[in-house]
Amino acid sequence: MDFEKNMTPESAPEQEVQETAVPVSRSDPDHPVASYVPDSAKPVVHEEHEVGSGMTKKEAMRIRMRYMNKSELAYLRRKRIFEKCWPVFRFLILFGLGFVILTPLIFMISYGFRENKDMTDPTVMWIPRHVTLRIMKQTVNAMGLTQKSNNPLVNTLIINIGCSLCQVVTCALTGYGFARFKFKGRGVLFAIVILMILVPTQIISIPLYSMFRYFLFGSVNLIDKKLVMYLPALTANGIRAGLMIFIFRQFFRGLPKELEDAAYLDGCGPFKTFLQVMVPNAGSSFLTVFLFSIVWYWNDYYVVSSFFMNTKTISMVLKNLDGTLNIAIFNNANANVSAREKIVWLEAGCLVSITPLLILYACLQKHFTEGIERSGLVG
Repeated sequence: MDFEKNMTPESAPEQEVQETAVPVSRSDPDHPVASYVPDSAKPVVHEEHEVGSGMTKKEAMRIRMRYMNKSELAYLRRKRIFEKCWPVFRFLILFGLGFVILTPLIFMISYGFRENKDMTDPTVMWIPRHVTLRIMKQTVNAMGLTQKSNNPLVNTLIINIGCSLCQVVTCALTGYGFARFKFKGRGVLFAIVILMILVPTQIISIPLYSMFRYFLFGSVNLIDKKLVMYLPALTANGIRAGLMIFIFRQFFRGLPKELEDAAYLDGCGPFKTFLQVMVPNAGSSFLTVFLFSIVWYWNDYYVVSSFFMNTKTISMVLKNLDGTLNIAIFNNANANVSAREKIVWLEAGCLVSITPLLILYACLQKHFTEGIERSGLVG
């Protein structure tokens, strides 16, 4: 009774306000005030396997199927069958393609580390009976990869890395010019770039040979000098340079114009904008073009054999490996050895020639794939 007397009319509304001022939106059961929220105000939370009214997804689908017609039920059955069969079908496709692509590499590894007498054994297929490193060592010595002077590996690395770096820089500048600047004759020059992609090297090999043989009006002979590979790369005319210019052009066209406008407002010129703004954003394209250039210069045989007489490269040695093996292993240039007996040395030579490229691709596979996706060649 005293409590009721002490409660004034002013204090009663305050108590009601305090009770109703609990934030009902806090439905977390761990919240300290969650116990004060009425059950009717709490949201209904279902489990992951439940849908409305506490039903599972299977129960809801069963009820939904009662109201479907025959065509809808047939479509639903076909969809279920496709969803179950597609993963198996996709695995078979990928496994088959992977096996077809990797079969030559598996043959190289299997043949390069077996004795040649295993080739006449009908019971030996994939796994060699006599594993040895002798075939690999003989092949490396026959290819001249251990000699100090005129080493094919050293010559290939000097030409490959140097020309690739020069070609990346010059093609990037050329592609940036086509993508961002408007000048007279741009369409004609870009048509010439497309012709560089379409026209094979064999058509212009004789004019190129004449130009380098009588360079500077006949005063300099550049044949059999590494400069014949560096000069085209420095002028954006190296091996597959047209495709590299096209890649850079497509990438720079995709970058927002506001980046250059902001650089111009800060006082940067075109060249400084290219170095400080465009190059950092085009890292994936630079890596893609560099890897393409490395592979094409490494595997090129026609160009280097046209300009080099005494200088040997990996591709030239691999092309003439059959005759080289006759001299180095059988001591007879005209030795009549069946291909079945000689194939172990040939496969070992192929494995040696592609090993650097395989290592390079394994290390940069992720960046290479991202560069392809962003360069404009796909999508």
